[in-house]
Amino acid sequence: MRNLEIAWIFWDIADLLELSDENPFKIRAYRKAADTLIGLGDNFDRLFQEGKIGSIPGIGPKLAGKIEEIIRTGRSHYHEELKSKVPRGLVEIKAIPGVGPKLAQLFYRHLNITSIEQLEAAAREHRIRELPGMGSKSELAVLRGIELLRQASTQVPIGAALPLAEELVSYLKQIPAIKEAVIVGPLRRWREMIDQIVLLVVSSEPEAAVQSLAKHPAIKETERFEGGRWQGKTWVGVGIEAVLVTAAQFPVAKQRLTGSDEHNQQVQAAAHDQGLDLRETGLFAKESGRMIPVGSEEDLYRRLGLQYIPPEIREGDGEVALALESALPPLVQLSDIRGDLHMHTTWSDGANTLEEMVAAARKLGYEYMAVTDHSKSLAITHGLDEERLKSQREVIDRLNRSLDDFRVLCGTEVDILSNRTLDFADDVLADMDVVIASIHTGFKQDGTVLTERALSAVKNKHVDILSHPTGRILGRREPYGIDLKAVFAAAAEAGTAIEINASPDRLDLRDIDAGEAADMGIKIAINSDAHDTARLAEMRYGVATARRGRIEPDQVLNTMTLKQLRRYLKK
Repeated sequence: MRNLEIAWIFWDIADLLELSDENPFKIRAYRKAADTLIGLGDNFDRLFQEGKIGSIPGIGPKLAGKIEEIIRTGRSHYHEELKSKVPRGLVEIKAIPGVGPKLAQLFYRHLNITSIEQLEAAAREHRIRELPGMGSKSELAVLRGIELLRQASTQVPIGAALPLAEELVSYLKQIPAIKEAVIVGPLRRWREMIDQIVLLVVSSEPEAAVQSLAKHPAIKETERFEGGRWQGKTWVGVGIEAVLVTAAQFPVAKQRLTGSDEHNQQVQAAAHDQGLDLRETGLFAKESGRMIPVGSEEDLYRRLGLQYIPPEIREGDGEVALALESALPPLVQLSDIRGDLHMHTTWSDGANTLEEMVAAARKLGYEYMAVTDHSKSLAITHGLDEERLKSQREVIDRLNRSLDDFRVLCGTEVDILSNRTLDFADDVLADMDVVIASIHTGFKQDGTVLTERALSAVKNKHVDILSHPTGRILGRREPYGIDLKAVFAAAAEAGTAIEINASPDRLDLRDIDAGEAADMGIKIAINSDAHDTARLAEMRYGVATARRGRIEPDQVLNTMTLKQLRRYLKK
């Protein structure tokens, strides 16, 4: 029983507690613990063996006891008890965009609805509009939410698919019959929603390889295995395919299995222009049929007369034409990032102390970081009021005096309130090194109002960055109706940066919008929004999103040196 599986149980417990109308802090504790477990990665086994799980911030002795119970018995008594009390269908109903736990409870209490099918029937029979607080518009919203859920039901966010795929690759590489295993397909292109994990495997013993893969606890079932392709299902709902090839076939298969159909068709045309035939099994001379040895993807693109095309942009959206002219821009890389400008500590709702976050950021090789704990109105996160913000500044100043190679910037994630004002007055914000502004409430307001709220922040001379601008949560909450074009125009005029929130639950801005903003001259801030030290590493998701948007290093705010950044923020 690995940390990923335990995290799934904790996530489910949190969902069931939410449907039981439990204390929100208890619910949050289980979700935080699940996130922390995922972040531990391969360190989980060592920490468990050493008896140190309970000392990890966000876990604690009680949750450590539940982890030990799950490892020992394969289940949690508390989880089973909750499942017996809460109808399983309510968890699915809660996942409908725009429904949530309170409405799921309402439907259950008044109409005894325990499935999406029952809810849909009630909405079509106009029984939903008769419930307290509901109406015809609410009823239509429920039907639309069901439609959206069904459209996305075969997909999972990259944040769920990638750790699982990496776990499977690590597992496969330990098997003697397997010489190499890599992630390909949409996941290697870092698409935000994934309907299938595709792995490319080099093995001289295909039968033994797929038998080993099928035994992994994350695999629910095998569907078929023929022609060198194994297909199955994982317990998280996403499909999985493993393509088995020889070492000689590997470089070309890696390229072919990564690109979209459109990209591969355009690369195939480039091959034909060179008198070559490109197949999944290799590169061949058209006239003689002779197989041409290919050492790597870079070698393959070079032989086809193309500039190397990074995996993230192999979508068939003009990148091949640019590669023919060697005109692809240099894309931002993780190594270009010099600091993280959005994170939280135990001063608000983070799991780690300020000092622990500093140590983790320094370990990543950063030059600086900004502490941006929540502001006072967001009570559930223990947001800071003016006095606590002042106290935190004093602690940061003392800490900076002890550091000679790193700088902690004092910041805040100030709430953009429903009445279009900010949670702190201008004189408070003026004292901050970095001000991030975010909408956390009132998502159901009219799109015009939401846009006006964002514009009020963007135009404020003390706001440096607009954070997670569309409010989406992948697979759970649709973007709210903000007018991004209006926000971008205002940001370009005011010099306000726009964030790519790197949390794999958000990836907000999405790639295409971030690219549009960057093209308008708006600086893009790629931030982790980390609430613990492990989540700082989620910066890679944000960088990948920026690369998909074809964003260059000099278009990113936090690729600046500390000196450049401070000059920019001051201006």
